[in-house]
Amino acid sequence: MRPATKFLTLAIVAIAIGLSGTASPARAAERLIVNCFWPPQHSMCREILPTWGKWVEEATEGRVKISIPPKSLAGPPEQWASVEKGIADVAAQFNGFIANRVIGPTVAMNPFIATNDAPAMSQALWETHEKHFPNEYKGIKALSMWVITPGDLWSQTDEPVNSMADLKSRKIWALPGTNANIMKSIGAGVVSGPAVQMNEIVSRGVVDAFVGVSPASVRDFRLIPYTKSKTEFDRGIYSTSFSLLMNEAKWNALSKKDQAAIVSVSGAKFGRMAAAYWVKSDKEAEAELDKAGIKVIKADPAFEAELVKVGDGLTKSWIANASKRGLDGQAAYDFYVSRVKALSQKTN
Repeated sequence: MRPATKFLTLAIVAIAIGLSGTASPARAAERLIVNCFWPPQHSMCREILPTWGKWVEEATEGRVKISIPPKSLAGPPEQWASVEKGIADVAAQFNGFIANRVIGPTVAMNPFIATNDAPAMSQALWETHEKHFPNEYKGIKALSMWVITPGDLWSQTDEPVNSMADLKSRKIWALPGTNANIMKSIGAGVVSGPAVQMNEIVSRGVVDAFVGVSPASVRDFRLIPYTKSKTEFDRGIYSTSFSLLMNEAKWNALSKKDQAAIVSVSGAKFGRMAAAYWVKSDKEAEAELDKAGIKVIKADPAFEAELVKVGDGLTKSWIANASKRGLDGQAAYDFYVSRVKALSQKTN
């Protein structure tokens, strides 16, 4: 090889080595598959989870991003299992379906303690989790919890439901857990199941009333054509709580820095944001329900008092069951109720 050619070749090699040491390719972002079991048009799929995804990406400086499949990867009761098995990396789970695993977050689903301040309830639940049951989730990472606006009692017939006798005469759809247990205690016929199955059950006339869902759910699950009236209570008969879950192995594979970043945009921050969307959706849905001619009936005080009495028995049962499973049920319940009250006063 001629000296000039040899010199040029060595120079090119040296430059290549230098560049490889200073300009290595950027590492690909870690992508989390986040499942959404609600209908695609629901704010959970369109706004809430995507908003959290933006927060995660910003907090991790682009190192972690999310992807939401166009269709749910598992049925509503199977969200925990889908995350545990790695089918999805992150998913939202209705806590009523996992009460056999974790009873703590169902404290918010006790009867007649719900308020219209869903963000306050959500923050209170996360604080209760951190104080009273931080280690209850086993084999999975709990990222956040939230509570949605209280559910109401709806009639599909021309006669509203406004007495215990009315309830006993009805066949009622109810979410599993508190709602279904209250209705069963009264003696009503109960059909229980996931909210996403409501349309099929209600539209086919399998039931003639339903309980435990808010105006937004009546709209989003396309129940308006089959609904005639709503019975409102002074105290929220029931509210639903959810958990945001992450695969534990996927979580442990993230750097401590990215874990801390995700924590900073989850917990109470995510819970309040998710709940605020539900409040907004309910206000918008109420206008649509009013336009459709759905009447709003104020519950008779005697009727509400009888339901509260039934609810008291269920609350005592929850406290006892929580205590049997290693939690201080009474302390957790009292803390949650007091924090909801304090946080609601702070925002009102």
